[in-house]
Parts: sequence; C-alpha cells; structure tokens
Amino acid sequence: MKTLFVVFGTRPEAIKMCPLVLELKKQTCFKTIVCTTGQHKEMLRPILELFNVVPDYDLDIMKQDQTLFDISSSTTEKLRPLIDKIQPDAIIVHGDTTTAFATTLVGYYLRIPVIHVEAGLRTNDSFSPYPEEFNRCAIDKISSICFAPTNKAYANLIQEGKDPESCYNVGNTAIDALKYTSNGNIDKNIEDKIKGKRLITLTAHRRESFDGGLESIFKSIVEITQKYDDVVVVYPMHKNPNVRKHAYDILTNNDRIILCEPLDVLSFHSLMKKSYLTLTDSGGIQEEAPSLGCPVVVLRDKTERMEAIEAGTVVLAGTDTNRIISIVSNILDNNEVHDKMKNAINPYGDGMTSNKITNIIKNYFAEA
Repeated sequence: MKTLFVVFGTRPEAIKMCPLVLELKKQTCFKTIVCTTGQHKEMLRPILELFNVVPDYDLDIMKQDQTLFDISSSTTEKLRPLIDKIQPDAIIVHGDTTTAFATTLVGYYLRIPVIHVEAGLRTNDSFSPYPEEFNRCAIDKISSICFAPTNKAYANLIQEGKDPESCYNVGNTAIDALKYTSNGNIDKNIEDKIKGKRLITLTAHRRESFDGGLESIFKSIVEITQKYDDVVVVYPMHKNPNVRKHAYDILTNNDRIILCEPLDVLSFHSLMKKSYLTLTDSGGIQEEAPSLGCPVVVLRDKTERMEAIEAGTVVLAGTDTNRIISIVSNILDNNEVHDKMKNAINPYGDGMTSNKITNIIKNYFAEA
C-alpha cells in the first residue's frame, strides 16, 4: 500500500483539496494522510468540518501578523521531522501558497516525489500575484506530476520543458467542491439588507495591493454605491489587519456597504449565487463564480486565468478607481453585457477532476 501525504494550509486550498482527499480515501491501494499547516487556522476549520475531513496532523504555525518568512520557515522546520517519520511515497500540494511552496521544498530536499494540483497557471510576472507566481513556478519545476486545470495551463508546463508524460489536463477541483458547497443559505441579517437591491459581492486581500491598490478599490466601491442607489455591496473582510484597516477607514458609515466577518463556504457560495456581480482579486472565485451564474470583475492588473477572460465569464479591471467604476458601470447599465457574462460557459471542468487525478495517481504507482 502506497502512502500519500496531503498538505494544505489555507481556506482556498482546503476547499479545492477536500474533494480530492475524499476520493483518495475511497481507495484501498492508498493510505492517505492529511496534514494542515494552519496558515489560515481560523478560516480552515469550517471547511474541514463541511467536508468531514479530519487532519491527521496540524502544524499549528499560525501567529499574529505572520510574515512570509514566518510561514515558510515554520512550515519547513515542522514538516521535516514529520515526513522523516511517515516516509510517504508521494507528497500532494495545491496551487501557489507559501504552504505549498515550503512543503514542496521539503519534499525535494528529502527526494520524495511531489504531486502538484492546479499546476501551470502563469502571469509571467514574479510580483503579480505576489508571492503566488513565484511559488507555483518553483513548485512545478520540482514536481514529479503536474495536474493542470486547463489546456492553456498544460501548454505552459510543456513550453517550460516539463515532460509531457508527467503533465495532465484534468480540470479544476474547485468545480468538484461546488457539489458540496452550493446549497447553503445567506445569513438572515445580510439577506434582509439586500432585499430589492442588486447585490455585489466583494473580496480583496492581495499583498501586491497593499501599497495603494486596496485604497483605490475601496474608493471605487464607495463611488459605485453613490452612483447606483439600487446596489448593495457585501464585503466579507479578510483577517489580515492590513486589509481591515483600509476597509474600516474607507468603507464604514455607508448603509449600502455591509462589512462582515469571513463567511463559511456554504454562505459565501450562496451569496455569490444571489449576486448580480462579484468583484474580486481572488483566483479561486474566478473559477467558482461562473458555475454559480455570477459575472466577475477581477481587481488585479494581471490574471493567470486567461481562459475565463477568453470565455467571457470575467473581465480584468486592475486596481485603478476610475477603470473599476467604468467597467462595473458598463455591466450594471447594460443587461445584454451582464447576461452574456452570466450565461457564458465555465472553462474549468465538469466536476470530475478528483476522480481523474486519483486514477492517474493509481496508474503512476502501478507503472513505477
């Protein structure tokens, strides 16, 4: 029996990895061990409970105002003795977080194969998004198997010199997760406040936006609510204190901007399903929202998910206040534009990605 060591630490990783964990645990040929780092400790627990995934190990690295140095050093220091003890046949990581990068580095140093889920995404700018673009490039370089979510991501891997026999286009596990997460209810207090209004869901937290970008985003939100009296914005605030300071400074004292704590995934996906529009700098939401019938405006200068732009499910706005207002106004003012985005086909898979990944891993070990 082969031992698979699955490591994740953030809420988005958990949402996308739990469907795969459940699929792997069905297999009698694997022993699947789950380790969480605690990079997003408070935000991780509700996701694990929703999927009924109980970690075998928790590194508990979370601390107040943690930096990228803290996350990477704590993860590597705590993982090494654990992996030495378990001696897994492969390590599975997801995406582009510092947890995933640090885990991959430990696997490389210990000469253990790394399997990368959601590989091949690229902006080709190491500082956009930061540090995610560097993280995923480094992870792909080291990984023995790369699972790309789209044809374009797969092509990126091949262009960079990866062996085609080690790379697979399988779709995105985010779409698998929607089977578990898209049937919840909106918080009653929020639902009462949005009745009869067009709802905009907002998420914003990127580190590269800390130097002026967040202020520009939040100012655009204020102006949009002033321009459209039938719009209500709900912003589940990220836990990062740098994000919250700007939110409180700019977005308070406006009865059509609702600031709230991060929502559990059931409530959040239900919120997006009821939204007329979502504004986000998240990567995963660019994948999820189209399957929920919600157009997306991306609050970043670059995106690694160009398939969504090409499919027409999202539009790239950046962080400039005037550009955001212009793009959002075009969608709010034109039903045809809105409906075309709402009804565009999501390019990120059919909800069977976890099954495909599991079968490929089984074949990998059978042939080894």
